[in-house]
Amino acid sequence: MDTMRHLLFVLVLALFAACAQKPNPESKALALPLEDSIFTTPLGKTYPIPVPNEAALANYEQAKKVYETNTKDVEGLIWYGRRTAYLGRYQKAIAIYSEGIKSFPQDARLYRHRGHRNISIRNYEAAIEDLEKAAALIQGTADQIEPDGLPNAQNIPLSSLHSNVWYHLGLAYYLTQQYEKAYTAYLQCRESGDNYDNIVSSTHWLYLIQLRLGNPERADSLLAPIQKEGIVIENQSYADLCQLYKGWISPDTLFQASPGNPSNDAVNYGLANWYIHQGDSSKGIALLEALVAGKAFTSFGYLAAEGDLMGIFSKKNR
Repeated sequence: MDTMRHLLFVLVLALFAACAQKPNPESKALALPLEDSIFTTPLGKTYPIPVPNEAALANYEQAKKVYETNTKDVEGLIWYGRRTAYLGRYQKAIAIYSEGIKSFPQDARLYRHRGHRNISIRNYEAAIEDLEKAAALIQGTADQIEPDGLPNAQNIPLSSLHSNVWYHLGLAYYLTQQYEKAYTAYLQCRESGDNYDNIVSSTHWLYLIQLRLGNPERADSLLAPIQKEGIVIENQSYADLCQLYKGWISPDTLFQASPGNPSNDAVNYGLANWYIHQGDSSKGIALLEALVAGKAFTSFGYLAAEGDLMGIFSKKNR
C-alpha cells in the first residue's frame, strides 16, 4: 500500500512539473493591463476584448521595451500607446498619451491619438477637446505622413497628421450631432491631401452630413471629385459608397452580409443611410440594428449606427 501511495505521489508531481513547463499561449496576454478587458456599449451590449495574436503581442512588447529604455522619447511613447491600443487596451493607451502630454504639451500627435481612443470608448466630449487642441497646434505647420501601425497591402502610408486630426474631429462632431462643425472639419480633411483614398473617405461623410442637414442638392455637389475609375489602396468601401451616391452602382451589389469588421461596417452604415434618405426607413434602420449586432464595436460604422439608434432613429423617434 505504501509503495502504491508513493507511486501515485510521484505521478502527481510529474504531472504538475509537466504542466508548469508547458507554455500557456495566453500567458503574455494575461500579463497585460486588463482594466478594460470587457467593454459595455451605451446600448448595453457587452464585448470581451479579444486575446491578441502573437504578432500584436510581440509588437507591443518591443514598443514597451523601447519606451522604457527612454521615457522622454516622444516617438517611442507614441508607438507604445498605439501598440497598446491595438491590443484593445484603450484606457491604458489613453493613460500613456496623457503621460506624454505632461512632457510634450505642444505635440499635436499626442492629442490626435488620445482623441481617437477617447472616441473608441465613447468619451466624445474629451475626444473633441483633444482633437480641437490638435487642430489648433497644426495650424500653420507643414503636414507630415503618419506611419501606419497596420500597413496596407502595398505598404504605402496614405494618411497624414493633418488629415487624421480633421477626420477624427469630424467624426467626433458627427457622433455628437454637431453636423455643421463636422462638415467644416471634413472639408478641411479633404483639402489636406489629394490622394484618392482621402478624397473618398472625407466625401462620404460630407455627403451624409448634408443629407442630415436637409440639403440633398448640396450633398450631390460634393460628389464632384468622385471618379468612375478612381484607384484606392485602403478605402474601397468609401469609394464604392461614393459611386452609389453618384448613381453608378446598385445598392444590391454593396450589402455586406457579414458585418463585424471596419470595412463592411462602413459600407452597411452608408447603405443604411442611403435607404433612409431614399424613403425606405424600415430597411435602413434594420441595417443599423444588424450592424450593432456585429462584433467590431469600435469601427466607425458601428459607432455611427449606435449613435443613430440612440438618437434620431431611436424607437421613441420612429
